[in-house]
Amino acid sequence: MVQVRLADAGDLHMTWTWARGAQGFGTGYTPGPDVDAAVRALAAELPGGGTEGMRRTFESGALATYEEERRLSRMLAEVLWPPGLTDQIRQVSAHLGRPLMRLQPSPRVAQVPWELLAVDGDDSDVRLIDLVDIATTAPASLRREHTTPTDRTRDSDAVVLVLDPRVPGFRADSPLGSVLGQPGSDPALRSLVQRRLDAGNVVPSVATPSEAFRRTDLDRDWLGEMLRKGARRLLYVGHVSGAPVEGGQSEDVTLHLCCGPETTGMTEPVRTHRPLSAKDLLLGTLSLRADGVPGAQLWPAPPRVALIACESGGDLRFAESFGLATAMIHNGAQLVTATRWVLPTSFAFHRLAGLPQSVRPLTEAVVAVDAAHEDHDPVRHLGAWQLQQLDQWRADGRIEHSPLLWAALTCIVR
Repeated sequence: MVQVRLADAGDLHMTWTWARGAQGFGTGYTPGPDVDAAVRALAAELPGGGTEGMRRTFESGALATYEEERRLSRMLAEVLWPPGLTDQIRQVSAHLGRPLMRLQPSPRVAQVPWELLAVDGDDSDVRLIDLVDIATTAPASLRREHTTPTDRTRDSDAVVLVLDPRVPGFRADSPLGSVLGQPGSDPALRSLVQRRLDAGNVVPSVATPSEAFRRTDLDRDWLGEMLRKGARRLLYVGHVSGAPVEGGQSEDVTLHLCCGPETTGMTEPVRTHRPLSAKDLLLGTLSLRADGVPGAQLWPAPPRVALIACESGGDLRFAESFGLATAMIHNGAQLVTATRWVLPTSFAFHRLAGLPQSVRPLTEAVVAVDAAHEDHDPVRHLGAWQLQQLDQWRADGRIEHSPLLWAALTCIVR
């Protein structure tokens, strides 16, 4: 395993240390102006919010065409990645097998899809994910609360599924509407829920898989009750509203459940809905009433959490990371799969790229994350799926295999 740390100090500084059977270390350095130019070039190609931002990405963005994506990935590697580390990875692989990289990005480069970096600098198109499994490391300053569920029952091994919950006050075709489409219309998603039902306890309790989607009863109180019973996994697919990086308040990022305006919380209602913020998850009701309870007791996170939503891992872009992903780790999670940027839905692929209704890239990502979180090594499992997507992208350049969606996913570990 190699631990890589990046730090912003005007310029970008990198250090790495090998462990677990391998020995060695190294340092890297990139001048600040070069880093800023590379990050701006990447940001200009990432999916944007709103219809026009997403349309631009599909019509002219570098991540939508193979040759342009490879050019971008090569430029990022030339600026950000030290060839000496690539050489060490090859040496370790030859003697000990495929290594794991735990990479702690600095805020400035937190959106970089490290897996895509074209590290050979020639026409071979070798990417970093071809050589190593990659996990993102949460900030070292993050303190994890060791919580014990207080209402543990026979459902303590349950998988909690929050799949496209209905947000009060928002129609299915609105900005906080459906991300997965009509409930029960996707056979792959129905199969996912059925597999979980066949394997054991699932909450919410449903008679048929279709009943797990677009529910109206999955609010923060329900979620807290389920988590306090001791769930082993949480899979959330829905909406996250990010906080502006320039504001510096990563704790203001919000998760959208079925909470009405009367729900107790720290954020202001939006229409007839009160979002659940990272600040809620961290502080609970401590600042709201005299007998308040910390968030780690109200929402103790299970060992594995998946937050499949727009920029759900965006808190790593802040100097002080207190967003949703880090809140889940603070509340007890060992691993959180989150996203680096805004996700295009399958509907966006249909409307903007002309894909047939039967092709659903977001569904494939949800299924892949769910399968990875059932595996003993979720980082390697998810990375293997991402590598399959990359291989198909290199082979045919079809938009459904582009990194627009799958390269946004990262596993964040403590």
